[in-house]
Amino acid sequence: MSKQKDVSSYRRFLEGDEHALEELIEEYGDALVRFAYCLVKDSFVAEDIAQDAFATLIFKRRHFSSCDSFQAYLYKIVRNKCIDYLRSKKRTVPLGDLENVLVSATDAEKDVLAHERNERVYACLQRLPAQYQDVLYLCYFQDCRAEAVSKIIRKTKKQTYNLLARAKSALKELLEGEGIVYENE
Repeated sequence: MSKQKDVSSYRRFLEGDEHALEELIEEYGDALVRFAYCLVKDSFVAEDIAQDAFATLIFKRRHFSSCDSFQAYLYKIVRNKCIDYLRSKKRTVPLGDLENVLVSATDAEKDVLAHERNERVYACLQRLPAQYQDVLYLCYFQDCRAEAVSKIIRKTKKQTYNLLARAKSALKELLEGEGIVYENE
């Protein structure tokens, strides 16, 4: 589903089309659960938080002017709910398990090699500061634009770009230290 269609689905939902909400849940549900899991490290809690985010959509109906603001709103809801959960547990957990979202190949042999490489990349990501993990996850695994990421992490756009540059540089250094060739895309 395209991001423009996501906003269209949300608008249809606001007009009373329940099928449109199902489309949004199907499109964003898994990604929101993974994002929440990275923050709270508990799959059951992550699922609850994603469900709560959709409940928030239902009860706090907002209108959006662009795709980015809608997607940013969803991720911001999840992030805030995760922070609330973590505060209630009085502990902090860095953004974590990205293994589920790493790219896998179709050929069996490539799958094994990709899995080994992904584990090494994941290990490098885990060694980065939490802010770096957040910005890399949102930009590269969730395809969020810097404007949307800045809203989610509550930084200015310039701060977000600087944070992303530092995160990429730090990750590149760690990957090269592990013997993984850094591919600049």
